[in-house]
Amino acid sequence: MKNKYRILKIVVTVIILGLLLSFSLKRFSHQQITDNKISVKMSEKTPVYFVDEKDIREIVKKENPSGKVGDLNIPSLEKRINSLPAVDSANVYLNLNGKLNLDIKQRVPVFRLNKDGRDFYVDEKGIEFPISRTYSHPCMLVTGNVQPDEYEKLAELVEKIDKDDFSKKYFIGISKSKESYSLLTSEGNYRVEIGDLDNIDFKVKGFKTFVEKYLVYQDPQKYSMVSVKYQNQIVTTLNPYFKENDSILKAGKMELAKVPSPAAKKAESKPKTTEVKKANSTPAKPKEDTKTKTHTKETKKAEKKPPVKAQSKPKAKVKIE
Repeated sequence: MKNKYRILKIVVTVIILGLLLSFSLKRFSHQQITDNKISVKMSEKTPVYFVDEKDIREIVKKENPSGKVGDLNIPSLEKRINSLPAVDSANVYLNLNGKLNLDIKQRVPVFRLNKDGRDFYVDEKGIEFPISRTYSHPCMLVTGNVQPDEYEKLAELVEKIDKDDFSKKYFIGISKSKESYSLLTSEGNYRVEIGDLDNIDFKVKGFKTFVEKYLVYQDPQKYSMVSVKYQNQIVTTLNPYFKENDSILKAGKMELAKVPSPAAKKAESKPKTTEVKKANSTPAKPKEDTKTKTHTKETKKAEKKPPVKAQSKPKAKVKIE
C-alpha cells in the first residue's frame, strides 16, 4: 500500500507540473522573447572569455526567427549551443513568467599545444578546441608530438606545476622529443628531462633537492640538461659553450682561494718551532772548551745531527703542501 501511494503521489505531481507548464506556454506563447527576457550566465570557476554573450543572443535569434515563445525549440537551441567548440555544457530552460535562461559552462584550457604546425587548447578532460581570434588564455605551452591518450596525464602535470610555488617559479613550458618529456626552465638555458609522465611528484622533488643543495651555488648557464628520469639519481650535461672565466663565480673562487685553510695554518706553525731550535743551538757552541777531545766529540755529534734535521725538513714541507 505504501508503494502504491508513493507512485500515485509522483504521478499526480507530474500531471500538475505538466498542466502548469502547458498553461504557462499557452499564456506566453504569443509573447516576444526580447533581450531583457534572455538571461545568459557563465558558470565556470576560472573566468574565460571564449564565448561572448552577444554571440549567444544571436544564436537564439537565428534558432527562433519569429521571436515568439511558442515557436522556440528548446532542445534544438541547447544542441546548437553545445556544438560550440569552447562550450563544455549548456542548459536552456524557460521560467513560468516566459523568461529564457541559458546556463553555459565554457571549456577552461589547461595547456596550449603546438603540434604539427598548428596551435590549439586542451582542457582538463583532454578535449581539444581551437584558439580564439579575440581572446588568448594564459596557460602552459607544450610542444612536440603529444598523443591524445597523453592529454589527461599532461593536464595533471600542468595542474601540479600551477599549484606548487617552486615548480611554478622554475617551469615555463613542456616539450616532447621522441618519447621523452622535458620541462623548460626560466633560469639558464638548461632543461629538466623527466622521461615519461609517471612518478611526477618524485621527479620534481628530486630536482628541487638538486636546486636547493647544489644548483644555487653554481651558474645556471653551466648546464644544458638536468635529467631526473632515472631512479634515485640525477644526471647533468654540461653546456659546451659555457666559459667559466666569464662567470662571476670565478672571481668568488679566487677570493676564497686567498683565505688560508685551518690545515695550512697548522702546517705553517711547525717549521717555526724548528727554526727556534736552530737559533738556540748555534750560540751554545762557542761557550764550550776548545780542546781537541771535546772538539772531536762535538764534530761527531754535529755530523750525526744533520741527517736527522734533513729528514725532518721534507716532512714539514709535505704538510704545508
